[in-house]
Amino acid sequence: MFLRMIYDENLAEAAYLIGCQQTDAAILLDPQRDIDRYERLAAANGLRIVAVAETHIHADFLSGSRELAEKGAKVYLSDEGDADWKYQWLGKKAGGGSYDYQLLKDSDTFTIGKIEFKALHTPGHTPEHLCFMVTDRGGGADKPIGVATGDFVFVGDLGRPDLLESAAGLAGQADPAAHRLYQTVRRFMEWPDYLQVWPAHGAGSACGKALGAVPQSTVGYEKMFNSSIRAASSENAFVNFILDGQPEPPLYFSRMKRDNRLGPKLLGGLPKPRPLSAAELIALNGRTVALVDMRPWPQYKAGHLPGALWLPRSNAFSTDAGSMIGEQEAIYLIVEPARLEESVRCLVRVGLDSIAGWFDAGRFQEIASEGGRLIPTAEVTVAEARGMIQASRPFLLDARRMAEFAEGHIPDAHNIAHTRLLSKLAEVPKDRHILVNCRGGVRSARACSLLQKHGYDVTNLAGGILAWEAASAEMQR
Repeated sequence: MFLRMIYDENLAEAAYLIGCQQTDAAILLDPQRDIDRYERLAAANGLRIVAVAETHIHADFLSGSRELAEKGAKVYLSDEGDADWKYQWLGKKAGGGSYDYQLLKDSDTFTIGKIEFKALHTPGHTPEHLCFMVTDRGGGADKPIGVATGDFVFVGDLGRPDLLESAAGLAGQADPAAHRLYQTVRRFMEWPDYLQVWPAHGAGSACGKALGAVPQSTVGYEKMFNSSIRAASSENAFVNFILDGQPEPPLYFSRMKRDNRLGPKLLGGLPKPRPLSAAELIALNGRTVALVDMRPWPQYKAGHLPGALWLPRSNAFSTDAGSMIGEQEAIYLIVEPARLEESVRCLVRVGLDSIAGWFDAGRFQEIASEGGRLIPTAEVTVAEARGMIQASRPFLLDARRMAEFAEGHIPDAHNIAHTRLLSKLAEVPKDRHILVNCRGGVRSARACSLLQKHGYDVTNLAGGILAWEAASAEMQR
């Protein structure tokens, strides 16, 4: 049996390529849309991707299952859950007809080559969620080697049960889902300790609150040390624990749920944005298109095109772009040429396909020489911020997560997580200056760029709450 995890650091998401080396047949579990990298990996190892499966309808990225189905792969998907969470794209093959598919119920099995996959219904994170136990029959095994747990069991945590309510907007779903998850945990406790655990996410994912950075685990280890599983001493204790402190889901999660259920738009290949001249870039209206400036913060802060968003190429790029760019907006990137393709991949993974053009960030000095108007973003030290608060009483916006804000914040600050800000601009007054902070000054800088695009007068707090608290401690000595 061949097994490889393909990990996306940006979304902390893991897909799995599992192949039968005796027959060269392989399956992909939980793939993203840009499937060419999976195809290259399979080909390099003498495998053919003949099937694709999903553990559930994902909220944090667009699935690549339809892309692979369009190329002839058989699709294995859940038929559990209620009517609202059934896949609706299986009969919509391009050019007409249906894809080759099989819908799975609890305990259903299928084979890829000589490898057996057993579907287990594991609701809680979502109603339709499945795990796949994998047995290498071709290698002579009569017991499974491991289980692809999707968003049920992570290393150190469980998949959050509140997303249908907090992300998809279905009121009253979180508490019943948490109770279902508790029952699923009880079933997990019956699984053999030796089974390897292959989760769909790692540290940094918003699909849980305390995911570990170790990529894989075992059932026995998680029984002993997974804090969410250990909280299941009683049903009420578990429900209270699992629902407490979950981070706000990024704004784009609801769109991913919708599109993965209805059917992601076929990509066919990566978008090919055209290179822009300085004059063409200057002519763009940053209020009506998504102008994404990926230069370092000191350069952006000193002068950027009006309406440009500051979205640097960090591991948060996909999440921030998905939360700050509208799905219909034309996108133009100011990026280093060597990072263009990876940036495009990050965007299409969250359904942002309209990438129309790009400009070489190394040539940005041409903008001023061509007559382009550049504007700065104000940034102040803690001492300057204190003076500003006393003198002009700005609106204080804390762009951290709610749980961080609850641990301590600047007096009179208002909390809106930066990945939810686009949907809550009405809560930010336009007739007052806005002073924005986060933990260290980076998320707040991104929030400042979004606010500036929408006509707000903003200032970023350099160093964020860490600098504020350090200065406060120094004053008390």
